[in-house]
Amino acid sequence: MSNQATVLNVQRFTLHDGPGIRTEFFLKGCPLRCDWCGNPESFNRRIEVGVYHNQCISSQHCGTCLDVCPSPNMLTFSDDYLFEVKRDLCSSCMACSDDCPAEAIKQWGSFMTLDECMKTIRKDKGFYQRSGGGVTVSGGEPLLQSNFVLELFRLCKQENIHTCLESSFFANWNRIEKLLPYTDLFISDIKLLDSQRHKARTGVDNRKILNNLRALSKTEKPIILRIPIIPSINDDDENIAATADFIINELNGRVQTLQLLSFMHLGEEKYRSLGLPYKMAALAFDRDNFQLRVNQIADYFNRRGIHCTVGTKDASMENAN
Repeated sequence: MSNQATVLNVQRFTLHDGPGIRTEFFLKGCPLRCDWCGNPESFNRRIEVGVYHNQCISSQHCGTCLDVCPSPNMLTFSDDYLFEVKRDLCSSCMACSDDCPAEAIKQWGSFMTLDECMKTIRKDKGFYQRSGGGVTVSGGEPLLQSNFVLELFRLCKQENIHTCLESSFFANWNRIEKLLPYTDLFISDIKLLDSQRHKARTGVDNRKILNNLRALSKTEKPIILRIPIIPSINDDDENIAATADFIINELNGRVQTLQLLSFMHLGEEKYRSLGLPYKMAALAFDRDNFQLRVNQIADYFNRRGIHCTVGTKDASMENAN
């Protein structure tokens, strides 16, 4: 039994990830490194600090972070402003984040117990009952903490609360299989169908993902699929046609809806806070023409008999932070 998880964010009253009004837990840690991800703070499972040096007031002789840090030599300054944290030395004690008066240091992630999660969930049970909502666990990749998800969903089902898992499905099947009795809905995405292209853009081969989708489609569980449409990366006719063929021929009619999520430039500041490069910074495209292309793709899927919608939510949880 796993009684504790590393949680990045909890969003109440969400309407996007599953039916009705929902409470959504975003768990920290992800094995993928999608070029377009808007949430780099979800990559690592450990608790981290994010540095927003433009908010630093060290030039005004603050120095609070230096006073409270157990190893102040890990803090790097430039022009009297905190520039970065030497993360290989940082113990993630979060003393600097707790005491920073300018909120220039942000804590990414915290530990939550099952009891703490259920206390939050129970506050909203009335909304679930009236709207047909429930609880969604997302990420990052929640299957990295699958034992915790199992226990949380088990508790939810004891109280007749609808459960939904949103996952990349890049995990061993046994992590998914054990959740089947306690999960009412699965949400996943297909980023690129070609395995080599998928690995080049996400860092991992997609064969495990596709095999897991095939296996899930043989159960009675409903599936919502999503495609984050990224201009010049996965919006070409070849990839779209191959994806439609896969859904029609290999997923046994279990896909309730296919949602297209239009790319937006999001998360660049968070990448800087973590000292990471934002790979999509140079991507330039005409927003109106791109949206026309997304609508064309949706029309294509619908003509192929796949119920397809264009989503209003970016393929990230940017608005949840």
